Amino acid sequence: MGEVTDTDVIAEHILATYDTITVVGASAAPAKAAHYVPAHMQQHGWRIIPVNPHADTILGEHVYRTLRDVPGQIGLVNVFRPPGQTPDIARQAVAAGATALWLQLGIASPQARAIAEEAGLLYVEDRCLIIEQRRLKLQAPSPR
Repeated sequence: MGEVTDTDVIAEHILATYDTITVVGASAAPAKAAHYVPAHMQQHGWRIIPVNPHADTILGEHVYRTLRDVPGQIGLVNVFRPPGQTPDIARQAVAAGATALWLQLGIASPQARAIAEEAGLLYVEDRCLIIEQRRLKLQAPSPR
């Protein structure tokens, strides 16, 4: 059994706390991780809010062009964009009032981490929501 890291604790806290996931870079293409990962989370009870400048509907949900366009309070922002774009997304998440930022598996950015942590956001990078959800055997928490 591996040692529990701070990231393990943060990932579990995020998945056990947030019932909605705002997905930056969500895709309408079923073969892409940016589609099937949010679809899996949706099937396990999480509400998905897709953000993509090139689509109108993804996973049966209205798509917003930018984080700034998402109405209401944003909690968890999940990112499917290249690492070089993540510092700007981190700044947008902070500006939108997000409280957690999660960069998917294969995506890491010291600059995005610094921006998120300086603003007090919970932060996870280079981890997959599906892998963590399965490892922890969690369903979405009840909406608050």
